[in-house]
Amino acid sequence: MSRLFTPIRIGSVEIRNRVWVAPMCQYSCEEQDGVPGDWHREHLTSFARGGAGLVITEAAAVSPEGRISPQDAGIWNDAQADAWAPITERIRVHGAVPGIQLAHAGRKASNYRPWGPERGTVPVSEGGWQMLGPTDEEFEGSSRFVVMGSVASLT
Repeated sequence: MSRLFTPIRIGSVEIRNRVWVAPMCQYSCEEQDGVPGDWHREHLTSFARGGAGLVITEAAAVSPEGRISPQDAGIWNDAQADAWAPITERIRVHGAVPGIQLAHAGRKASNYRPWGPERGTVPVSEGGWQMLGPTDEEFEGSSRFVVMGSVASLT
């Protein structure tokens, strides 16, 4: 029998199988506040209902400046954490283990979501922000950039 459908234990967590889902970037927060909503609940829960053992959120930014687009999900404040709680509970109800993909876009930050009519960097006047990254090299297509002094400056 394939090990794909057998349980696996990682530390104290048992996962019902080795089918894991990581939907990556969805750019689907309705407001520009990084709070996940109904779309996230239904989208992520569907993987758990479908039998996945581990359901990992899309990239969740660790700071407002860490988002790729203004519509990215976040995990930098209590409102976001509170909004993720019922989503993770629904994933558990359907037998899967919830996970979160922590992210910081670095020099790819403050861009329009890929399927919108606009392309490139979101201007500050339209809800964009100054990018933070580990080097002073700009990512192709970006126009604003600040070098991070240290990892601690992300908090």
